[in-house]
Amino acid sequence: MGRFRTEIQSMTISDDQLASNHEAQSNEPTAVPAITADFRRDLAFPKLAEEMVQRLRQYGREEIVAANVTLYTLGDRETDMFVILEGGIDVLLPSLDGGHKVFARHRRWDFSGEFSLLNSQSAVAEVRTAMESRLLRISRKELRLLMRAEGDIANLIVQATIWRRIGINAEASSGIVLRGCAGDAELTRLQRFFVRNYYPHRIEELSQAEVLAELPAVVLSDGQVLVRPTITALADELGITELPDSHTTYDVTVVGAGPSGLAAAVYAASEGLSTIVVEGTAPGGQAGTSSKIENYLGFPTGISGQQLASRAHLQALKFGVHLAISREIVTAQQIDGIHKLTLAGGIAVYSRSVVVATGAQYRRLTVKNHGEFENRGIYYAATAMESLLCGRREIIVVGGGNSAGQAAIFLSGVAKHVHHIVRGPSLGSTMSQYLISRIDKSPHITLHTDSEIEKLEGELALESVTWANRRTGETTTKPIGRVFVMIGAEPNSGWLYGTVKLDKKGFVLTGGPNGFENTPYATSVPGVYAVGDVRANSVKRIASAVGEGSVVISDVHRYLADHRNLGDPTDSTLAAPRKASAINAEA
Repeated sequence: MGRFRTEIQSMTISDDQLASNHEAQSNEPTAVPAITADFRRDLAFPKLAEEMVQRLRQYGREEIVAANVTLYTLGDRETDMFVILEGGIDVLLPSLDGGHKVFARHRRWDFSGEFSLLNSQSAVAEVRTAMESRLLRISRKELRLLMRAEGDIANLIVQATIWRRIGINAEASSGIVLRGCAGDAELTRLQRFFVRNYYPHRIEELSQAEVLAELPAVVLSDGQVLVRPTITALADELGITELPDSHTTYDVTVVGAGPSGLAAAVYAASEGLSTIVVEGTAPGGQAGTSSKIENYLGFPTGISGQQLASRAHLQALKFGVHLAISREIVTAQQIDGIHKLTLAGGIAVYSRSVVVATGAQYRRLTVKNHGEFENRGIYYAATAMESLLCGRREIIVVGGGNSAGQAAIFLSGVAKHVHHIVRGPSLGSTMSQYLISRIDKSPHITLHTDSEIEKLEGELALESVTWANRRTGETTTKPIGRVFVMIGAEPNSGWLYGTVKLDKKGFVLTGGPNGFENTPYATSVPGVYAVGDVRANSVKRIASAVGEGSVVISDVHRYLADHRNLGDPTDSTLAAPRKASAINAEA
């Protein structure tokens, strides 16, 4: 698990932090168990400068709190931030014996909070005064103001809260227990949800002989057991769900938290628009399945899709974006110029404009029984989590695009051998040359052109794969139990049927005669825009998706400026849109 833990850590820290070699600061907590050698306590627990504390006073109020008072506990939402002026507070995690253990001790000029401080999710730790203390309490409302106004302090808070969550995640003895049999599809699905939402958990794998109850099961810190929970039910129970306020009319609702959606959210919120992002599972989208991207501008040594998405996620939270996680949109309609989006469970989101950024998903294999082996040998992602399944095994990667090439190269570093299967005669027209060159030179990758998988076999999991060369008629069968499928793209647009114009494949038609206005991203419905992979004729590249998500906000500003009176004019969420010309000039 060491390699996987390193990947999770690198998701959330900047390049200069990775390169730095700061010595631990003097405020490093004492008498706290070591977490991992890679954990950066100096970055997780920075001490505020005196002048920072003075600036923070305008956002909070001083309180004298007696010893052993719980300031907030596991499951609490919208927790306040506390700056210690005198005294101290302890951060406690659940222990295996049902009690608590100290994760951190905050003293003078330290501050409380971890990842849940940036969003509306439930707290994963308890915070309690260690002695009588004088504290500066900063409410969530005031915290949002200071995150916009005090840039240096905001960056320090973001850095610290993320490193603290990394440390909490590394505490394998605490948090949620995910119990199940290795290779079980449901166990993999739940594990992927925890990982992509950075939620602390540990895996307890059981053999078939040990199974005495229905699995997989999630054991909560209070002992409650959830058997084979749905993602929605699990997110609700753990407080990961951030439901929208049905009494608020947002300026912008972004549907989808992939690169294009997160880019749109960052630009919208940073420019003063009240913004909500609705995401069905976790931030990252299809980009989160990419192991390493080396041709994205600004990252000469490469970056994984999940790293890129997680950094964008943090930027969005920093600017006050609300993220509604684990809810799919069921229907969309426009009522008197206001868009009503109905989420699963009947929850409504009201918005003056909508940016559709739901992206696309990889197509399934055409083999009849492929569904039996999904998450039991067939996977649609190649991240650190999936790489743990490949050690000393022969595996297959299917697909001729960049994502498949990146997966083949990444997995060849851990697998015994990679068989790369493509339907076409070569990779030349579908893959970047730097990837083609590496595949050609790798002794651990064999490219099979003009080929397709035609048979999958196995009992409880995939055990054997047969593929055929369509040009020669030759078939090959190998005892392979891991297949990574990255072929084509199908748009995630089912909820839009009957609402906006779609092409024959389901991609959203925009611009020209298909748009309500003459811009590249306008759909057929006024106030609704589409960006990224879900848009017809878009370039299916992460850089292009990020560009479209960033640029579309200038169109949104112009639309809102022309429709200022939509909805309740007294609604406090209505931010005065800045002129589109000013936005374009800044860009």
